[in-house]
Amino acid sequence: MTTLFDPIQIGDIALSNRIVMAPLTRNRAIAGNVAGPLTVEYYRQRATAGLIIAEASQISPMAQGYLDTPGIYSPEQIAGWRQVTNAVHAAGGKIVLQLWHVGRISHTSLLPDGAAPVSSTDKVANASTFTKDGFVPVSTPRALRDDEIPGLIEDYRRAARNAIEAGFDGVEIHGANTYLIEQFLRDSVNDRSGPYGGSIANRARLLLEVLEAVTKEIGAGRTGVRLSPMTTFTAPLDSDPQALYGYVVEKLAPFGLAYLHVIEGETGGTRTPEGKAFDYEALHRTFPGAWMLNNGYSRELAIENLAVGKADLIAFGRPYNLPLNELQADKLYGGGAEGYTDYPTLAA
Repeated sequence: MTTLFDPIQIGDIALSNRIVMAPLTRNRAIAGNVAGPLTVEYYRQRATAGLIIAEASQISPMAQGYLDTPGIYSPEQIAGWRQVTNAVHAAGGKIVLQLWHVGRISHTSLLPDGAAPVSSTDKVANASTFTKDGFVPVSTPRALRDDEIPGLIEDYRRAARNAIEAGFDGVEIHGANTYLIEQFLRDSVNDRSGPYGGSIANRARLLLEVLEAVTKEIGAGRTGVRLSPMTTFTAPLDSDPQALYGYVVEKLAPFGLAYLHVIEGETGGTRTPEGKAFDYEALHRTFPGAWMLNNGYSRELAIENLAVGKADLIAFGRPYNLPLNELQADKLYGGGAEGYTDYPTLAA
């Protein structure tokens, strides 16, 4: 019977257990959107997880959507992340980096020269983002031109290479939580025509082209993908989520990925939204690689799902680092060590 503490090989990455630290935005990057000393200590403290998925990191200056989030496009950012990976590896852990482009979930104050965010659409999202002025409504985006897509794909490829140069064991392509890739996937957001709009195949084209570029650069065995078929974080559901994500997973299957990371239900919310049924097992049957599930898992539910083969790995966010500590919710986004690296450990 598979347990949380059994080792597992996922692609080219050997893990000592099946507990995954989910990617968690904490807004502690220092000048230049660099991972600093506090971030080094934060991940070093958590290196006993089988795998750490480091917080989402923008692939370019235009990919940023929140204040003080780290990037992976400059030499300084690579150097900062290398301090993190060195610390995690010295503690016996494994760590991958989540590659992030927020698309329309951004604000002009966060982008070069006050540029408008870019997306599959020019429709503004009903969402807020975190800036120097606190949480404010996101800015109106502009729709990417088809001739800009190759440059976007190149940003993903370069970011993946930078992550490996920074010492990460691999990368996770962020195709979830209604950020840029999912803005292309869903017909509730993607209102464009041409090769990247309309049919499911066209809407999935960007993800698949990004994946092809990244896997050619660093290898499929060091690449994972994250999906969230039923989250409405900043956008409505697709008109037919089962058909859309069924197609996507069918196309991901032949790549030989390290893993597929699936958020069940609403991100950070209920696992089974009322009146919104979705057959995750149908996707699982289509995908031959390591199957990672996420969202609201208790220890007991994680043990149960691993034991019956519903998952190979379980990603924990909220429960992972606070089983005995009360969450300081006002310290989640931005600030210093308080509510970040100063939680007392069990040993202490």
